[in-house]
Amino acid sequence: MVQSQIRLKILPSVRSFFDKMVRVKVEGLTPHKPVELRSRLVDDKGVTFKASALYKADESGQVDVFRTPSLGGSYTGVEPMGLFWALAPDAPHTKLMKKDVLSPTRVALEALNGETGEVLASESNERGYMIEGMKRIPLQEGRIRGVLFIPPGNGPFPGIVDLYTFGGGLTEPRSSLLASKGFVVLALAYFRYQDLPKNPKNLDLEYFEEAVTYLRKRQEVKGPGIGVISISHSGALALSMSSFLSGISATVCINACNANTVLPLHYKDIVFPPLPPVMENVKFTESGLVDIRDALPDPTKGKNRASLIPIERATCHFLFAASEDDHNWNTVGSVVVFGGEPKAHSEAQLDLWERVQEFFKTHLGNKST
Repeated sequence: MVQSQIRLKILPSVRSFFDKMVRVKVEGLTPHKPVELRSRLVDDKGVTFKASALYKADESGQVDVFRTPSLGGSYTGVEPMGLFWALAPDAPHTKLMKKDVLSPTRVALEALNGETGEVLASESNERGYMIEGMKRIPLQEGRIRGVLFIPPGNGPFPGIVDLYTFGGGLTEPRSSLLASKGFVVLALAYFRYQDLPKNPKNLDLEYFEEAVTYLRKRQEVKGPGIGVISISHSGALALSMSSFLSGISATVCINACNANTVLPLHYKDIVFPPLPPVMENVKFTESGLVDIRDALPDPTKGKNRASLIPIERATCHFLFAASEDDHNWNTVGSVVVFGGEPKAHSEAQLDLWERVQEFFKTHLGNKST
């Protein structure tokens, strides 16, 4: 192989939006010779993620991941985005962390001689979160803390509240990606962010009511109602908001429980106690990880009903998404099994992402976007 003639191409461009597919091709290779493709990224916490796959150049000296099968490595077969969804951390039990959406996620790609390990060509894919003209506004309005994303254009646009994850702080990627589709999105924090409490004693639904009221009053937001999107622990909170608060037209709950968990939920003079875990149902894997899938009892039985969210009160539309292999509920202070497989998880996320957009466009009156 003459290295100077070998090129690694990322199509249609080395710069892409985060939720868009790219095509990786290597040209100028020796026909029918093995080539290893590697991908690598470093997240916002400094954790390195890597993937690799072994290919065989075709008769024209090309590897095109859209049609050439991987023969081994992190995945096998024809996987157009395999070098991305198969990225795995060097540090065990680590999730990819992206907080700064003003900068892209950079994925470095290399083509190596499959026999000698020599690097033949390299390129980087910059996967961005902000489209041109989008506004990112840090928010400190009364008690509300978060970041508001406003799409370019005259508006008004449908509004969405994007709820926190159980670890606290603020995660912005989903909010910015939704804003790029024509929504005003409030990424809302509740704890471990700025001057918010680090370890709250309860969930105050009136705080979230303030956020809903604030978003609905923004001139960029069209009514009459807004959307809510949640995942895991915040799913029960989204159900509570939909059940008790006015002005919510569409709610997405991803891997949610239909009962309140972990912390007491307060709204005016109403208190929903957390569903009590059954500790004897907590299991440990052979590698020492905690499996808490069966730690929560049936919320529809006996005293557990006090934790059940009365979603029969809600008048909005719902989109529920549940993982078939979800093992993550009610943390016990240790590394917890999440379940799932990378390829199936990637395919499910792609499918759900399209469904979420269509759901909000349909029920928030933005069908033309």
